[in-house]
Amino acid sequence: MFRIRITPRWELGRRDGAAPEAPADTTALIALLGAIAETGAIAEGARVLGLSYRNAWGQIKAAEGLFGQPLLVAGRGRGSTLTPLAEKLIWADKRIAARLSPLLQSLASELEGELDRTLPVPPRALRLHASHGFAVAALLEQLQAADQPLELRYRNSFESVASLAHGECELAGFHVPIGEFEAPAAERYRPWLRNVKHRLVHLAVRTQGLFAAPGNPRRVAGIEDLKRPDLRFVNRPAGSGTRLLTELLLARHGIVPAQVSGWDNAEFTHAAVAAFIASGMADVGVGVQTAAQRFGLTFVPLLRERYFLAFNAADEGRPDLQALLALMRSPAYRAAVAALPGYEAARTGEVCGVREAGFTS
Repeated sequence: MFRIRITPRWELGRRDGAAPEAPADTTALIALLGAIAETGAIAEGARVLGLSYRNAWGQIKAAEGLFGQPLLVAGRGRGSTLTPLAEKLIWADKRIAARLSPLLQSLASELEGELDRTLPVPPRALRLHASHGFAVAALLEQLQAADQPLELRYRNSFESVASLAHGECELAGFHVPIGEFEAPAAERYRPWLRNVKHRLVHLAVRTQGLFAAPGNPRRVAGIEDLKRPDLRFVNRPAGSGTRLLTELLLARHGIVPAQVSGWDNAEFTHAAVAAFIASGMADVGVGVQTAAQRFGLTFVPLLRERYFLAFNAADEGRPDLQALLALMRSPAYRAAVAALPGYEAARTGEVCGVREAGFTS
């Protein structure tokens, strides 16, 4: 089997011709700035990365020459701290990774499948279409470590279950809120899922809530705050389960989307929403607790939801599907899911009927 890894890479240059002939690759620079921020000194940051002090200092000075302003502030006897520009570079890199990494991971998985199919006896890989989630990413990592083939494509929840109904995949990931919104959310998936034809496997229970800036300076307390004109909202794309959840929450509070400043601004993943807010480009968004914690944001819980993988009942006996279910039930995978902030793994790997998710047919 082939393994492909695609990572974001970005370069910096100047339009005024004052920069060096070759644009600067930010990969090494961002890593160095991050190490200096963690250790508080250039020498220590260089040591962590296996660089000489001279090499590290040279990178910093070259970048400062490109920007025409400092990246570090040296305090007498207190090491070095990052300037606002250096901090912004690190946040830019995090935002790029948050927005692009899931898409690139999905593309890499598709390309692996295409290359594998050129082999004399190509491996038979399950195809999973799913909305992006941290438990899904952990599942892919463990399947790859176990050398179990899986072709993953990140799509929104509605696209995923539609793909299953049309025979474009064997597994479809989607999520349904627990409680008062379970039935109306499940109703939106009903055109593609049937109790007799399909089965569901529990992936995780997770907590959705509001993201706000560290320390919550705008005092965001609940969904009713989204109509405040001083709050800039960042949304998820139309068709995503979290977008549907947000619409249901707004309707319960008598708020129409037109009242929400920034309603049309959308980011593809929970992590991208968190990065958007952490960089100061928005004040509030909706997403899972894991993303908020990874970006140091305030998290205001709203509700819990179940994330399922749907499959055709006729496929339940497939050896590759049974192998995937066995991995999901393993202590190692359940521990990986339970370790994610806001995630629960008590029923991970458990198979049930469609009606258990709130469906009526």
